[in-house]
Amino acid sequence: MNPYYWLGYHLSRLIGRLCFRLRIIHRERMIQTGPVILAMNHQSYLDPPLAGITCDRAIYFLARRTLTEVPLLGWLLPKLNVIPVNQEGIDRSALKTLIRVLKSGNAALVFPEGSRTLDGNLQAAQPGLGLVIAKTLAPVVPMRIFGAHQALPRGGGGLHFVPITIVVGEPIFFTPVELESPAKNLYGQISQRVMDAIVALRLE
Repeated sequence: MNPYYWLGYHLSRLIGRLCFRLRIIHRERMIQTGPVILAMNHQSYLDPPLAGITCDRAIYFLARRTLTEVPLLGWLLPKLNVIPVNQEGIDRSALKTLIRVLKSGNAALVFPEGSRTLDGNLQAAQPGLGLVIAKTLAPVVPMRIFGAHQALPRGGGGLHFVPITIVVGEPIFFTPVELESPAKNLYGQISQRVMDAIVALRLE
């Protein structure tokens, strides 16, 4: 971890514990070495830093490109392993960067839904995740966050210090045979398989 990421990591741990009574259930399921995709539902801006502390190492994140246009954030976000992505359509440049990061043996957080939920409900998966899986064969750790929408909802409402829990699922390993299928909308099907694993995760 570089010094900026290290500071952000430990600050996120402190804030998660003190402000949101953060619980991480089944953290032992996390793959801590080699390439891995952390796939989680997307409830709020709190999701990336809280998901990041499920890993013992630095991970990479996708974030809206417009955030990097803010002067201070534009300087800081690259130091926090943020990959800027254009949410208008498919950003092939961001996907190529993400694929390169994974092929180099790193971990990356991806939101299969693509954007934050408006009402707290889970959304359909987008095909981008399936493409990344097919190009990298990286294992996927499904994760589900509870409470982040209530803590910081999209569209306003302010910050609320409510409990947040992240449940880590069993890793999913894809085979080359599965990813070479001629099936129509293969990438969408792969993404939805991961999303179904996220949906199945429950508070214990």
